[in-house]
Order: sequence, then structure tokens, then C-alpha cells
Amino acid sequence: MALKRSWAGWRFVAPFMAVFALVFLAPIAYSIYLSLFRTQLIGGTTFVGAGNYVKALSDPRFWAAFGNVAIFLVVQVPIMLFLALLVALVIDSGRLYGTSFFRISVFLPYAVPAVVATLMWGFMYGTRFGLIGNLNERLGLSLPDPLSADLMLASIGNIVTWEFVGYNMLILYSALRVVNPSLYEAAQIDGAGQLRVIWAIKLPALRGALLIATIFSIIGSFQLFNEPSILRVLAPNVITTYFTPNLYAYSLSFSGQQYDYSATVAIVMGVITMIIAYVVQLRGMRKGA
Repeated sequence: MALKRSWAGWRFVAPFMAVFALVFLAPIAYSIYLSLFRTQLIGGTTFVGAGNYVKALSDPRFWAAFGNVAIFLVVQVPIMLFLALLVALVIDSGRLYGTSFFRISVFLPYAVPAVVATLMWGFMYGTRFGLIGNLNERLGLSLPDPLSADLMLASIGNIVTWEFVGYNMLILYSALRVVNPSLYEAAQIDGAGQLRVIWAIKLPALRGALLIATIFSIIGSFQLFNEPSILRVLAPNVITTYFTPNLYAYSLSFSGQQYDYSATVAIVMGVITMIIAYVVQLRGMRKGA
């Protein structure tokens, strides 16, 4: 009877485990397998062991791509999370007229597909055919080109921020909604102002939600692909094939036919992302304790 009971749970989770192994574990295992080989025009496919990993860790293109997403992470993520926090606090304050409409309006960009959002912003960025070009022509201005090399990361960051502020706002707002109302009543009795309530009650309650939003944002930053891939059509001389690690892996695989080295780049980037996300989670949990 005890043996039957022990297998009952596994029968319930067996469908999920089968799908999980098929769509997650199997591709990772196959990628690791590919990364151990090298295919050349002369000599064919040969086993190189860790040779591809050594090559990736000394590849200047890979580190240039990593540097771009690292700068993007350090600058864009704090700005996006600050805006999401600000909007969540404003909505939760109860002093905003039309709260439901405002909440939906902020969240709505997240429902727009990334491809559509990038095409829309790319059109507005255009200096010859878009909004920037029209403003320069009609008003006699000389606005800087958002698709230039100096502003490209900022332009991509603006698109990603527009897309995901609402998503992160919803995470933070949901955390605020479960705060015990008695804490607000006690603060009101003590004569605490709004800033004091935010600092002493709301921000501590948001610590876990902020940690989750930060980890999701870190992973999303290192996975940056859609926006630079689409904007590359508009600025081919600025966005190279190795502008981000994901774009580099894609170019290696589908343009260079280097499937083994592409798998290696993807695995190395995945490991780096896991380490950074884990360190952030560990530090967040320690501060929470």
C-alpha cells in the first residue's frame, strides 16, 4: 500500500515531466552535445571537447555583445523598475481618478507583440521617413538620430521600457494589494504622512516582488533579440551580427552554418545569466532576512 501511494504522485506529474523533458531538457542536452564538436569544410565534423568553450571565452565578438547587454542591463532595468514602482504607488494611493483605466493603459503596451512595437517605434525613429524626420522638416529642427551608434542602445531601451513597465507595475501593484489594511490604519492613527507610509510599510512589502521583477528583467536583458534584430533592417551599419549574444548565436547558426559554435555561445550565455540571476536572488534574500 505504501508503494502504491508513493507512485500515485508521480502518475499525476508524469504528463508534465514528459513535456518538460521533451521541450526543455532534450534541447539543452542536444545543445551541449553539439557544442562538443566542430564542423569544417575540410575535415568534416570532429570532436573538440571544450575547444569551442575556450574559443567562446576568448572571442572578442562575444564579449562585445555581452558588453552591450551588460550596459543595457545596468542602465535600462533600474529606470524601468523605478517607473513601474512609481506607477504602482500612484495607483495604490487611491488618489488617482480613473484608476482602472490608468492601470489598463499602462499595462496595454505589454499586450502589443514585440515585433509590432519595434516596427512602430522604428518608424517613429526614422530621420528620413518617420516622426523624427517629420519634426526636423516641419519645425526646422535638428534632432539627433535615435538609430545612430551613440543612441541605439538608448533607443532599444526606450522600446523595452515602454513594453514592460506595465508588466512590472502589475507585479508590484499585486504585492501592494495584499498588504494588511490594519498597518495603514495604525499609521494613520500615529499621524504618519504618505511618504512615511511608503517608506515604512509599502516598500518593505514590495521587497519580494521587486526581487522577482529584477530577476525577470535581468534574464530578459540577456535574452535581448527581437528589438535589435528588427531595427537592424533600419540601421544595418550600427547593429552588427554580434550586437547581442542572442543575435550573435542566431547569425552563427542561420547565416554562418556554425551550429556547434552557436550552441556553445548560447550555453555560455545561459550559464552567465543563471549565475548573475542567482547572485541577485541570494543577495535579495539575505537583505530580506
